[in-house]
Amino acid sequence: MHVRLFKPSVGQEELDAIADVFDRAWLGLGPKVAAFEQAWAEYVDAPAALGVNSATAALHLAVTALDLPPGSKVLVPSMTFVASALSALYNGLDVVFVDCDPETLQMDLDDLERRITPETRAVVAVHFGGYPVDMPRLMEIAGRRGLKVIEDCAHCAGGRLDGRALGTWGDLGCFSFEEKKCMTTGDGGMLVARDPALVERVRPNRWLGIDKDTWKRQTGYTAEGADDARHWHYEVAEAGYKYNMNDLAAAIGLVQLKKLPAMNARRGALIARYLDGLADMPGVRPLLPYQPDAGHAYWIFGVRVEAGRRDDVIRHLKARDVATSVHYMPLTLHPLFAAHAGATPVAESLWHEMITLPLFPDMTDEQVDYVVDALKEAGAARAPV
Repeated sequence: MHVRLFKPSVGQEELDAIADVFDRAWLGLGPKVAAFEQAWAEYVDAPAALGVNSATAALHLAVTALDLPPGSKVLVPSMTFVASALSALYNGLDVVFVDCDPETLQMDLDDLERRITPETRAVVAVHFGGYPVDMPRLMEIAGRRGLKVIEDCAHCAGGRLDGRALGTWGDLGCFSFEEKKCMTTGDGGMLVARDPALVERVRPNRWLGIDKDTWKRQTGYTAEGADDARHWHYEVAEAGYKYNMNDLAAAIGLVQLKKLPAMNARRGALIARYLDGLADMPGVRPLLPYQPDAGHAYWIFGVRVEAGRRDDVIRHLKARDVATSVHYMPLTLHPLFAAHAGATPVAESLWHEMITLPLFPDMTDEQVDYVVDALKEAGAARAPV
């Protein structure tokens, strides 16, 4: 049996939505993007949303929106994808890495407090794997220490904590709709903010700094009674980026958003089955303290095994045609951040135990059982020879 690691759940509804965009013959930044932005803002109960071409773009613009002074330091967990840290570097700011909690793998808030200095201005809080950071405590720390909070929600679209959507606790929230995430637009992302002014601050930045995008110029020209011969006019006041979402992606997103609760619920059911299968397997334990019924939205399911056995287990699963990965090697171990090596010892130790296993909404119960059986066969509990 072949079991993929990730697989987007798309079908005829998405094809019909794309066909509709083709029929209208407006494929770029247009009315579908505006509709998706409004639908997403309503879904997470945020006052403003901005559709972009990736969560990386959303993170970059989120830091840009804060307009932090030169020399500012931004706290980022080392156990995350590189985009979380690049958001600070893109803005010419300094990254300070925070270690992870050994049980949840989320940023260790005690370690975070120890790393705050007078130059610290912001925190990028990553809901790693979909398990939420302790946002009530983080927001208390941020309020007390004068920090802005950006939530990196690339792993948890649709997730909630204490009934409140993740991405709306902090000042800004950034979501990913990349092919493998909780929902997809092929590639894409969304930025939301509690203060609409923060979104408006960077709206031109997603379109090369242009103050009026092509769709707005077109609708101004075609509106009933419009007779302005200068409908084409626009101005560029600052250097922006080609970060816009397009109508093809947004059309897919509008369909996927309707499916998101069901897809997240299916992942929760699959995780529950995984947990049952692992319950009596010595030497193997879940990667995160998964709570399938807590309203969280999980992107990955993984396990921890003895560090010396991890690669052997991965090889055995590969031989059984089960795809795996490791999320992530801590950022402090990458050449770009070599100066920070050793700064986060818990993350730099634990990642050697981590294996990401298949998880996607169209996965069958039989496939979960097959993966669990393959893990048992791997003898993951055996001590290294």
